[in-house]
Amino acid sequence: MNNTISLTLLHLAFCFTLVSFTPISALEVHGTGANMVETTCQKTPFYNLCVSALKSDPRSSGADVAGLAQIGADKLKAKATATLRQITALLKVAKDPKLKMALRDCADYYNAIVKYDIPVAVEAVTKGDPKFGVEGATDAANEADACGRGFKNQPKFPIYASNKVVHDLSAVVASIVQLLL
Repeated sequence: MNNTISLTLLHLAFCFTLVSFTPISALEVHGTGANMVETTCQKTPFYNLCVSALKSDPRSSGADVAGLAQIGADKLKAKATATLRQITALLKVAKDPKLKMALRDCADYYNAIVKYDIPVAVEAVTKGDPKFGVEGATDAANEADACGRGFKNQPKFPIYASNKVVHDLSAVVASIVQLLL
């Protein structure tokens, strides 16, 4: 009986010591579970967007941080691809030459996001090189910003909402990948 109590106390002391000396950031970033999405999203600039994007994917319930980064990149690619389709459709009906020019520039930026930036981010995370993953996601955010700047002197920005989501989701993905460094 005394041996059982002693072993239990020793085990508790060991667990307490392990938790006490483990950096808080390590405890917050590693693991899986329902709380993982919220804990990870708290470290991003757009918490609500992060939570809604990640929780909309059933893979998130068992994902670690790298898995959440992959899910975020998948959501980003889907939204950027949809925005590129929206730009292409607008180009077909636009009459104003300045609007057409801004939309063409946006199409170029979004082609870069879909064909280069997101694949670089995904490959970097997959290969365990998160530095390049952060750069790819940050480049996607910068491309979305550049698209928006093209409408600075336009009376309207027909893809404002979609462009903002792509920008913000890019920042979320970059922040999640940053946690892997």
